[in-house]
Amino acid sequence: MHDFLLSIKDVDVYYGGIHAIHGASLFINEGEIVSIIGSNGAGKSTLMRTIAGEKKWNAGTILFDGIPLPNRSYAATKLGVSLVPEGRRIFANLTVSENLMVGSYLRKDKPQIKQDFEEVLALFPRLKERLSQRAGTLSGGEQQMLAVGRALMAHPKLLCLDEPSLGLAPIVIDELFEKIVYLNNSKGQTMLLVEQNAFLALGVANRGYVLKTGRIVMEGTSQELLSSPQIQENYLGIKQI
Repeated sequence: MHDFLLSIKDVDVYYGGIHAIHGASLFINEGEIVSIIGSNGAGKSTLMRTIAGEKKWNAGTILFDGIPLPNRSYAATKLGVSLVPEGRRIFANLTVSENLMVGSYLRKDKPQIKQDFEEVLALFPRLKERLSQRAGTLSGGEQQMLAVGRALMAHPKLLCLDEPSLGLAPIVIDELFEKIVYLNNSKGQTMLLVEQNAFLALGVANRGYVLKTGRIVMEGTSQELLSSPQIQENYLGIKQI
């Protein structure tokens, strides 16, 4: 029996010559939504990419489901980590259907793949209407839904979402975050959410961490962080009197 689905201890990451992450430690329980908030350049995406295996770390340990996480994205995906990257990175020349199937490329369980495909289309009905359309012709919101759908096709234990609201209209952001809450409540999907919009991120999460210049400087339940004067002033734009 493992204590946490994800456990990170004293992790250091260098980006070129820059010490991007300093001794970060965090954990995620199964079934939780955990948010990492912080300003631009705080190291949020670097930490997310490290967890997903896209970025090598230089010190510390990362355990996933009790197993040391290898420094390779292929291996991380196989263990059950799936990343929705910042900027979506969909395959513009492939169809919606082909993009979704790319997400299942490491899997062999065809009946379950088919079931997951149907569930993704039920979650995002607009994708169902556009299955044969090239992904590059979709709107920004539809492309983000496709990126989430593709990640779900890996049938992940941990779904990592890197800045999902970036560049989207408010109405699309609301819809997307409703789906995130639904996946967690109805499917028990564990999620790690990196998001510059702190109010949005903490609004859907169980717990949160605050990253500042590569260091985790605060952690707590979402409610604790939302009611912290420091968070209100620095990240929510609420001036203290």
